[in-house]
Amino acid sequence: MSDLTKMLINPDLSGCERAASIWRDSGLVAMPTETVYGLGADARNDRAVARIYEAKGRPSFNPLIVHLADAAMARDLVHWNDHAEQLANAFWPGPLTLVLPLKPDAGISPLVTAGKDTLAIRVPQHPVAHALLSAFGGPVAAPSANPSGKISPTLPEHVLDGLSERIQAVVDGGACGVGLESTIVGLFDGPCLLRPGGVPAEAIEATLDVSLTKETITETGEAVSAPGQLLSHYAPKGTMRLNVIEAEPHEVHLGFGDIEGTMNLSPAGDMAEAAANLFRFMHDLDAQGAQAIAVAPIPMTGLGVAINDRLARAAAPRD
Repeated sequence: MSDLTKMLINPDLSGCERAASIWRDSGLVAMPTETVYGLGADARNDRAVARIYEAKGRPSFNPLIVHLADAAMARDLVHWNDHAEQLANAFWPGPLTLVLPLKPDAGISPLVTAGKDTLAIRVPQHPVAHALLSAFGGPVAAPSANPSGKISPTLPEHVLDGLSERIQAVVDGGACGVGLESTIVGLFDGPCLLRPGGVPAEAIEATLDVSLTKETITETGEAVSAPGQLLSHYAPKGTMRLNVIEAEPHEVHLGFGDIEGTMNLSPAGDMAEAAANLFRFMHDLDAQGAQAIAVAPIPMTGLGVAINDRLARAAAPRD
């Protein structure tokens, strides 16, 4: 057994208790969710939350999502409203994050909210995440378990490759089923789409019977109202060119549907399959040393909106 595999915790009752104990001791444990692996710490503990930012190299102005075992815990932390109730009933547990006004007595570290008066909350669907959160019995701040700005992890090996020297453990829950981060909806000033993700915006609008306003991509260095809004994010090591039907000879072509490419996100043109494969394929391209990546067009419908959002940020200019 290598030193890295020793960091893996089995997702059984004993493993969940071990992970919860590390959280109680201000440590960092990566956990599986249906979206991506999250780097978890006690959201009430300033020292623990500061370690998340340090481990990821994450800007301190970028807030974190708090993961909870159930909606009842959410109501204790934020000012709940009718829209939150509708969306929680429809999509929790699941890949949807709600941003609501924070209760002043919630006990959440101000580092989690980046000093704002709102809190991003989610109840994940993954059974291992639920078991971990139940064992811990409190709020867990958990951004994606990768160095800030790099490709999000959908396998435990991805976490170890990026953060093994900076965290205490990874709970091994296998591959993430959705493969894209959660959709984020702000409910503090009318329903607003802050980040497309695992729940299509159309489904949210249908549930609320309103149109979502949308917040634009934020330039690096500006204050952000939700995670995942920085212009350059989810970036592979190589450069990336989008909406490419025919790649140049020096490019690895990431295909979709009838555009076969070197690798194909979904030969059948299935958005859910493409979403689940996106970050894993990007990690594979990094491992292969790909210097230039061309990506086939992805339709801007359903999960395609979230896929294109991640690709646009991955292809954005970097410092």
